[in-house]
Amino acid sequence: MLRLLRARHALTWHGCVLRAATCTRTGCENKGVFSAFRTMWHRLAFVCALMAGLALTGCRSTPPPKPLDQLTPEEQAGHAVFREHCSLCHYDRVDKPLNGPSLLGMYKKPYLPSGAPANDERVTNTIVHGRNNMPAQGGRLTQEDLGQLLAYLHTL
Repeated sequence: MLRLLRARHALTWHGCVLRAATCTRTGCENKGVFSAFRTMWHRLAFVCALMAGLALTGCRSTPPPKPLDQLTPEEQAGHAVFREHCSLCHYDRVDKPLNGPSLLGMYKKPYLPSGAPANDERVTNTIVHGRNNMPAQGGRLTQEDLGQLLAYLHTL
């Protein structure tokens, strides 16, 4: 019986170290370490640098709201509606909750604090029908008020 020994080359991960090996039927033979992470200090330094890089890129703040002096007439009317009906419970230009969540950047995020998509349909539904501790505003706002309020909320 003729035995054929086929050599194959393999790259395997061992922790953070990439090793090259030549494997045959009789076993694998290590060829060395191909990594800059040879000591624990190198690994620790790499992990710290990686975490710092992720922290710097992952901490994006929302863009600032449109300045009040640059609002269109419709957005200014919406700001007046906000001050009259919403400002008792919500901040519009500060990113912290009052009695309800802050509305700063609400359309710049994919989801509302409730988990619903941040779109006009969901926001209108919440304003008109209320949700949890938020009372329904449907009987207190006209369609024009609601449109102006949504225009203003888009500027935040």
